[in-house]
Order: sequence, then structure tokens, then C-alpha cells
Amino acid sequence: MRHHNRNKKLGRNRDGRRALLKSLACSIIRDEKIKTTEVKAKQLRPFIEKLVTKAKTDSVANKRHVLSVLGNKKQTQKLFSVVAPKYKEFKGGYTRITKLPNRLSDSSKMALIEFV
Repeated sequence: MRHHNRNKKLGRNRDGRRALLKSLACSIIRDEKIKTTEVKAKQLRPFIEKLVTKAKTDSVANKRHVLSVLGNKKQTQKLFSVVAPKYKEFKGGYTRITKLPNRLSDSSKMALIEFV
């Protein structure tokens, strides 16, 4: 039974899900917006918003934590220097998910996730 287990499996094991979220997070930091499936976008939203909240406070401990989660030094630097300063006065809601038409090949629901 899956009581109180609300996260989606995304057809992957735990390590595959973590790698997928890291890669999507690096992509959204690099490109400011990405087009992906709706389920992946909904899973990415809390993941990236927690990182942006950490990055709003510029400390060595927060940089090390975000670097350990992302695993990419370039994207961590961009998150702290470019992305997070834009949201100093925000308390949350840094991303927006916009639904797109279904994908033609397999008719899966698509979405655009971007920083507000």
C-alpha cells in the first residue's frame, strides 16, 4: 500500500528519479524555462523552489548544500548570482507551469515550466 507516499515514480527507481530532477533543475536554471511533461514539471516545482529559497541567503553553508543537491558548480553559481537575487522579496512561487497541447507521438500531457 502507498499510504502517505505522494511522490510520483516517473517510471524510474530512486536514483533515476534523483538524476532526472537534478538534470531538469540544471536545465531550468541554465535556460530559465523548459518544456517537459506535465508530471515531471509538477515534480520539479517543489524541488527547484526549495533550492531558490536556500540560494536567497548567500552563505557558504547554503552554497555547499545547493552544490551537493545539484552537483553542477556552474548552475549553482548562476542560481546564487542571477536567479535568487530576483526573488529576494518573494516568499515563494518562483516558478510557473503553463499547460501545452499533448505530444503528437504518444499523446502525453506537456507543460512549460519557467521562472516568474
